[in-house]
Amino acid sequence: MRTSGNVVLFAFATVATACAATSEVHPFGTGSGGAQGGASPGSPGSTTGTGQGGGLAFDAGAGPGADCVVTDMNADMDGDGWTPAQGDCNDCDPNVNPGAIDTVTQGPNGPILGNEDCAGKPGTVPGPCDDNLAVDDADPLDAARAVELCTPLTDPRKWGLKSAKWVLPDGSDPATLTPAYEATMAQATANFPLGHGLLAAFGSNVAVRAGKRMLGLSSGTARQPSDPGYLDVNGFNKMYTSGSPVGFPKAAPACPGVTTGQPHDGIALEVELVAPTNAKGFSFSFNFFTYEWPDFICSTFNDVFVALRMPFPAGQTDGNISFDSLGNPVSVNNAFLEVCGCAPSAPPCPAGGKSFTCALGDTQLAGTGFGADTAGADHASTYWLQTKAPVSPHEDFTLRWAVYDSSDGELDTTTLIDDFQWIATPGDVAVGTTPADVPK
Repeated sequence: MRTSGNVVLFAFATVATACAATSEVHPFGTGSGGAQGGASPGSPGSTTGTGQGGGLAFDAGAGPGADCVVTDMNADMDGDGWTPAQGDCNDCDPNVNPGAIDTVTQGPNGPILGNEDCAGKPGTVPGPCDDNLAVDDADPLDAARAVELCTPLTDPRKWGLKSAKWVLPDGSDPATLTPAYEATMAQATANFPLGHGLLAAFGSNVAVRAGKRMLGLSSGTARQPSDPGYLDVNGFNKMYTSGSPVGFPKAAPACPGVTTGQPHDGIALEVELVAPTNAKGFSFSFNFFTYEWPDFICSTFNDVFVALRMPFPAGQTDGNISFDSLGNPVSVNNAFLEVCGCAPSAPPCPAGGKSFTCALGDTQLAGTGFGADTAGADHASTYWLQTKAPVSPHEDFTLRWAVYDSSDGELDTTTLIDDFQWIATPGDVAVGTTPADVPK
């Protein structure tokens, strides 16, 4: 024991530069544009186009620099896989078709949606899709909604959420977990769902990043202390083990020669996605809390959060896309642990033979269970970080977010995940994790 959407055909016109003016895109896939027939506005950043409500689609000024007139409803002029007869409202721009995601720009009266998906709906940003979800909701599709993966894939030519399921860290079925510490299979299986929760807040000062809920994954209970079912993160042992994700266990550059152990009490959400035809990448935010700080730095007990992208990103030997600038996985050893304190002393705080600046203070720990314990010692979190990774247009790929204890089931770790977004700007998207912002 250790302590411590519908398609409207041929209704509007946009230009090829429509997607180039935005950096992130809205995850809901609802479009703007005029009614079928007559004149209708172009996408944000474009000139105004005109539409015909008859049998032909006409695009003015599409290019770049050249007019484009579509006269064959069954021709795929821009090579994006869609013809006007199939609902391509701008067959001169491969980024504008029913398989694209709408871009968001800031107008004088608030956010304005483009019409890259040809939906022809009013140009307003829709509300959240994760309202009125219970903290103990066990549906993995609702867990996906909690991170703004709101669009189910209803047409293989379009984009969205193809599937969602709860798995173990190695991707296997929870029915295959291995009871530990003389636990029965029934005990271990009953403990598994306690590791996921759909949270409206985490403690006094950590709010959701988008929508109304965020996903919590925990090697203990994915709850805040004020939620029913919470158990102390000082060591709720769920009494099961599982296999490791591909590429793990591994040593962190910050701790040469120290390798983590077998996963205990692991939990993971795995989603299969199809990217929009204009997507170049995606991002999500996460916030990692660990009870292992400050006593178990550079030890085999380092609990881990991994975000696995499959197929693996180019040049990687595993699919993990969340790590610090030195390549350290997200554990107590990573460089992002800045929410902490060492009262009564002022930072920097010595821990595990290292020095931590604790630059963000410890207020974000209040009411989370990771704040000052009975001995007055704080634990730690990263605050909100954002991971980005590339995708190919219309790529079918899988993401697995996993949290687990290492080597034993004591001293728990919780990770919050929220605000998934597609990226549709020109240019490359590189794998990387950076601070999303700083506490106010």
